[in-house]
Amino acid sequence: MFVTPAFAQAAGSAGASGGSALMQFLPLIFIFVIMYFLLIRPQQKKMKETRAMIEAIRRGDMVVTQGGIIGKVTHVKEDGSNEVEVEISQGVKVRVVKSSISQVVSKTEPAASAN
Repeated sequence: MFVTPAFAQAAGSAGASGGSALMQFLPLIFIFVIMYFLLIRPQQKKMKETRAMIEAIRRGDMVVTQGGIIGKVTHVKEDGSNEVEVEISQGVKVRVVKSSISQVVSKTEPAASAN
């Protein structure tokens, strides 16, 4: 006796569910758009800037590694090994993977070309 009115109400509203389905997903779409602009896009921009900074490292730059070591780049290996040689003290040189460099403190000016 109580079951039939419930089925009757559900059957009556089934025809109007097409528009409400979009309205149910609208808040999820809105949240994703906000997440994209607040989290994903700035992170991608930062990764792009970091990648460009690492690729632009050259001899004479003062760098900071992720371990906090500050040193001067003395040699950049171009053989595809992604390593640089960093002098952390007079006569003390260490090999560092480029991706472990977190910051370039000071950049050297490129040498003027002799024309």
